[in-house]
Amino acid sequence: MKRLTAEQIQLLKDDLCVELAGYLVDDYHYSPEEAIEVLYTSETFDRLQEDETGLYYQSPGYVYSFLQNELKTARVA
Repeated sequence: MKRLTAEQIQLLKDDLCVELAGYLVDDYHYSPEEAIEVLYTSETFDRLQEDETGLYYQSPGYVYSFLQNELKTARVA
């Protein structure tokens, strides 16, 4: 089985961040700048950056559910 390179993993993370920021703009009516700020300061983003969590390999909707929960409860489930 072929493993992903560090560059490929980073691309997956970057693509997920674009999707997540878009969801924040749509659902919470943030400006793009606000959405990026909310995302980048979240615990969900921190977990996404850790390769060991495997979140980069999950669907945007799945990862977004963690971010939504964090925004509602101020913590990640």
